[in-house]
Amino acid sequence: MPYLNSTVIKRRYHLLTAFIITFLLISFVIRLVFFIIVLHGADIALLAILKTFIVGAFFDIGVVSFFSLPYAIYLAICPNKYVGSRVDKTLTYIGLFFALLIILFSFLAEIEFWLEFERRFNFIAVDYLIYTYEVVKNINESYPLPALFGGMSLILAVFYFLYYKLNIFKNTFNNTITHKEKLVKLGGILVVVFFFSFFIRNEQAEWSTNRDNNELSKAGIYSFFSAFRNNELKYTDFYKIRDITENFKTVRAEYKDDGVFTSDSKSIRRSINNINGDQNVTTHQQEIIYPNIICFCVESLSGSFLKTFGAKDDNAHTLDSLANNSFFFTNLYANGTRTVRAMEALTLSVPPTPGRSIVKRQNNQGLYTIGQIFKEKGYTPTFFYGGDGYFDNMNTYFGGNGFNIVDRGKRYLIDKKISTKRTIISDDETTFENAWGICDEDLFNKILKETDIAYDSNQRIFDFVMTTSNHRPYTYPDNTIDIPSGTGREGGIKYTDYAFRKFFQEASKKPWYKNTIFVIVADHCASSAGRWTLDIKNYHIPAMIINLEAVANIPNQKIDKLCSQVDIFPTLFGLLNWSYTSNFYGRDVMKMQSSDERAFVGNYRKLGLVKKDTVIVLTDHQEANTYLWHSSTNELNKMPDNITLENQAISAYQTASYLYHNNGFKNLQK
Repeated sequence: MPYLNSTVIKRRYHLLTAFIITFLLISFVIRLVFFIIVLHGADIALLAILKTFIVGAFFDIGVVSFFSLPYAIYLAICPNKYVGSRVDKTLTYIGLFFALLIILFSFLAEIEFWLEFERRFNFIAVDYLIYTYEVVKNINESYPLPALFGGMSLILAVFYFLYYKLNIFKNTFNNTITHKEKLVKLGGILVVVFFFSFFIRNEQAEWSTNRDNNELSKAGIYSFFSAFRNNELKYTDFYKIRDITENFKTVRAEYKDDGVFTSDSKSIRRSINNINGDQNVTTHQQEIIYPNIICFCVESLSGSFLKTFGAKDDNAHTLDSLANNSFFFTNLYANGTRTVRAMEALTLSVPPTPGRSIVKRQNNQGLYTIGQIFKEKGYTPTFFYGGDGYFDNMNTYFGGNGFNIVDRGKRYLIDKKISTKRTIISDDETTFENAWGICDEDLFNKILKETDIAYDSNQRIFDFVMTTSNHRPYTYPDNTIDIPSGTGREGGIKYTDYAFRKFFQEASKKPWYKNTIFVIVADHCASSAGRWTLDIKNYHIPAMIINLEAVANIPNQKIDKLCSQVDIFPTLFGLLNWSYTSNFYGRDVMKMQSSDERAFVGNYRKLGLVKKDTVIVLTDHQEANTYLWHSSTNELNKMPDNITLENQAISAYQTASYLYHNNGFKNLQK
């Protein structure tokens, strides 16, 4: 084939050029749709809008350069004599098919991820890639797959038709290119790939104080691989630090009234004596109480779902009733945005260290959790989960820290080195099951059954229960509530509430009920997304301790003190007058003075400390920012640095990270 002019020669790259343009156009449309969705919270000043889309286009170029590189390499090494041959066409068509399929699927997945979290892909998406069984099943139950795949096939066919009508295939297969042009084209793409691989970080898209604009400026696929590489962050490498000795002095000074510290200056270990303590509850008798305790960690139960906190719908009628007849925390915040963060906070009582939760890390067995305290008091700790505890590493964490396991799992056997019992929820105990496990009714019935057995054996019971029904696809047994199964979050909330109503109706008939305390706490809010880097309102969750009045003669009351999940069990231990050795950052809220009140909140990168109306946010850019929080409007306004609170925040998070990496959370009895 004779060489013509340079314009004709470059036509060999028409398909690659068309693919790049296609990607950039789709990405622009996706970003525009996301912008419209968050229009109420985004910065819509003209300059901010322009910068959002320009920065976004910059990251899109980086993404498409990675996708383009394999074909650019192919074009560079393909001899001119094979241009337009059957082999050339076959490889090109197949390569284009898979490239378009991948980007199309990623864009559709990103739309769904944004609707759920209002964020680009992050470490949650990485985790979902690992646990493909639950995720694929969830997709299958949530969406009409034939229509989904049919639609994707139709879109692919449209692209092929457009490329054909625009003579893109014809130009690609009917023109050759010089070796010099090959090297120039390939070299240009390699430079872009190299630049984005070694000099550009995903966090550089975060140019604004507005979280929505920052997320819009990112590219989903780039964010995904960034999270894949950086889902564990070493505190001292990324965050503002102080001398570790000074940090421990700061933390120990804050906890000095809790108990007697050990001589180890780089420790928060202390002996807590509650039998002679003043609980500030006038009817509370100073005696040690050992009731059965069942803790329910409820999936995605935002505080805003309860009428007690202003909900318009009455979908949580039972939980509202329980809240108003319990020891109710009205001003409590989730420590994180994922279930494993709640498990970490509730059982280990530690602030959310950066990166993935300790529940999901390797060095997470043999820790000093609340399970050890319960065992020392003669209890048998048990973890109940309606799904497969393999998911999110839950069985390894709980089993490796002395909990027996009751789950629906079929794939994972607990390590033989771990001396714990595992019970599989059988098929004949299951009436309904979806991607995440059995319905809450079935799980609660299993708890009733196992509690009966433990009671008959004179065992002290401590159960940690994780629910699943208030989770997409929001499916549950038919004819239970007046919202059809699978229609949305409202149904998931109302069904979980219905399951609790049935549970308490049955439990109240049991001989063990009069000596059983129930703890109900949300794992996190349904959505943590918002305008701000840490949207404090979207960490507000309900928490209540039920039956204290009957069991311990402690009247029902509302606790308005600012606190977080780490404080729930230290408070309960105080109410029961338990003395114990503590390695916890959580505190007994009944002993807190007004100046002590605080809440730890965070996600996998941002770490926050809330003190009254002041919020300190530590970022992985080694920054500490101070904000004034207007709780009524949920606005955060940047304030001059508050060095005292900044040091408290740094001390808490840096010492927590130090203790984890230096085995400071290991079982104190070993």
